[in-house]
Amino acid sequence: MLLVIASLLFYAYGKPVYVLLLIGSSFFNYLFAWLVERDPGHKKVWVVAAVLANLAVLIIFKYTGFLISSFNSITGAAVPVPQIRMPIGISFFTFQALSYVIDVYRGTTKAQKNFGKVLLYVSFFPQLIAGPIVKYHDIEVEVNTRTQTLEGTFTGIRRFAAGLCKKVLIANTMGLVADNLFGAAASQINILGAWAGAISYMLQIYFDFSGYSDMAIGLGWMFGFHFKENFNYPYISSSIKEFWRRWHISLSGWFKEYLYIPLGGNRKGRTRTVINKMIVFLATGIWHGAAINFLFWGVYHGLFLMLEEYVPAIVKKGGKVKGFFQHIYALLVVCIGFVFFRAETMGQGVFWLKQMFTGFSFSTSAVSLVLQQLTPVYLVTLVCAVIAATPVNASLKKCRGYEVLVSLLSFAGLLLCILSLAGGTYNPFIYFRF
Repeated sequence: MLLVIASLLFYAYGKPVYVLLLIGSSFFNYLFAWLVERDPGHKKVWVVAAVLANLAVLIIFKYTGFLISSFNSITGAAVPVPQIRMPIGISFFTFQALSYVIDVYRGTTKAQKNFGKVLLYVSFFPQLIAGPIVKYHDIEVEVNTRTQTLEGTFTGIRRFAAGLCKKVLIANTMGLVADNLFGAAASQINILGAWAGAISYMLQIYFDFSGYSDMAIGLGWMFGFHFKENFNYPYISSSIKEFWRRWHISLSGWFKEYLYIPLGGNRKGRTRTVINKMIVFLATGIWHGAAINFLFWGVYHGLFLMLEEYVPAIVKKGGKVKGFFQHIYALLVVCIGFVFFRAETMGQGVFWLKQMFTGFSFSTSAVSLVLQQLTPVYLVTLVCAVIAATPVNASLKKCRGYEVLVSLLSFAGLLLCILSLAGGTYNPFIYFRF
């Protein structure tokens, strides 16, 4: 009950009225799961109703404005566009609640009789607004009974501190440069500025998102919950397929379990497999936001997965030289994709891509803008970010005194983050868009 109260108060900090939406979403999914279990003769009807109800919530609060604006653009109509403020984290908690009903439908888990425990599962504050997306069957036992230990609490604090450092010290530094460049006039962006902005955003979104996931996992440990990892060094990938096994694992896992496999997965031949993957990545793009560039980003990744499916030589293992170029290929594809993900419009994304490869204009204002971003703090952070994006930590674990050193660094980092947050004003939350 204490965790439920804390979670609802935490969510109310954004916009209090949407606490009612969170509770309502939890309740009708609790009710649908109960109906699925109590009325097995009509359980398919109930689970379809649950899917439609959850999609309706997402469409109303997240996509209404986009759909009406698109309709007006296509038809020339002048339908008023409602100004609906999107509830924070709606994509995350809606997917979580829906997975609970589907798990009950499949018989993976029993319907929870205690509504408070369902509400805790849906609203639990550590991962409520930025993930990871937790499937009910993964923490069903811990929702009902869990233990808290001093060792678990200490591990959680250390993991939370690492995530906070990722967010505050690395992502915010990268984000400031990305915002300065993406927000600059087009005449000031040349090849140097375009690449600096693209790489900065690529690092910002990874350390921002993985930092929030680390904080959620750490807070979970403190309260006796053990969430699965959400990132596994995605920038060391040698293919887009591998990238998606390492990036936002909880989202790709959710789509695999609740969309890709029900569509037939890879059981119906290569052509059907490719179609199923394209549907999944179309849904992935739409899930991220109501904008054409998100839709394009999803289809873009789907096309490269299709390419790797039909031209396996691209990802076939080879020697060190081939492995190096495969790694460069994956990074380049991901970086270009994130340009469109970050761009405010498709037009800006196309312009940015053009400047990355043809922007050989070195006017005084363009060069000056880039040099202004390359401060000593940025350059040091950039080096740290590149190192931290690789699994160097796994190698260091074998060293003597590793645990003590990491513990001291974690607490030093936590203190530095507190000082930075207390004295700074730049602390973007890029998941408002999701």
